[in-house]
Amino acid sequence: MLREMTATLVLLAAGCATSHSAAPDAARADLAPTGKLRAGMNLGNALFTTKDAATGELRGVSVDLMRELASRLGVPVEFVMYGTPGQVADAVGQGAWDVAILAIEPARAKTISFSPAMTQIEATYLVPEDSRLTSVGQVDTAGIRIAAPAKAGYELYLARTLGHAELVSTKNLAEAMELFNHRKVDALAGLRPALLEGRQKTPRARLLEGNFMIVNHGMAIPLGRAAGAEYLKAFVQERVATGFIARSIERNGVKGLSAVR
Repeated sequence: MLREMTATLVLLAAGCATSHSAAPDAARADLAPTGKLRAGMNLGNALFTTKDAATGELRGVSVDLMRELASRLGVPVEFVMYGTPGQVADAVGQGAWDVAILAIEPARAKTISFSPAMTQIEATYLVPEDSRLTSVGQVDTAGIRIAAPAKAGYELYLARTLGHAELVSTKNLAEAMELFNHRKVDALAGLRPALLEGRQKTPRARLLEGNFMIVNHGMAIPLGRAAGAEYLKAFVQERVATGFIARSIERNGVKGLSAVR
């Protein structure tokens, strides 16, 4: 009996050592080619990243994941900050970041490799209180104008899938909200948590029930870094399976974002 228990403990220890073993050299070279993990941080999505106005300190789910990844690689992390997800994606060819967290979108797959999905968020519409629109399915209609920030994951999706409504792409969510508030568009597309927050500034508006898509985010790496992409795939799968992402969401008090199951 003692021998069997000892053997079991040895196997468990071996398993833990394997799951926490150092990254292969090829993966480390892809993920931290400069000797540090340069993490592309999108400050336009507070569900993942927030910046303390007084100290400049970054917090959030993306910060937790990047620090954990850097720890596994045995390198320091450097946060490279951007104002919008589109800016992060556009900078992929500039060699400024090694890993980022972005919405998984086919339009980005020409230059970016994505890990499996790790989180999910509903995207829906905000409409004026007196709008004739009552459901998400009614929005894609001729004559309807929809505002959305350019190159956000859901904007890319709408650009690809809308058949009748007109998409009005803006510089950022604040600009899209301004168009909506001035009644220059019929609907504002966005992530449900952001629209709920925005509705506090637009009391004469309502959120449509349901969603036009589920936005999945993953860890991203420039295309062509195969060893790094494979390592990120295993890293994300383990972070999901162990509950790391779910705990990070809870610890950071994020509402409307959930880990995939």
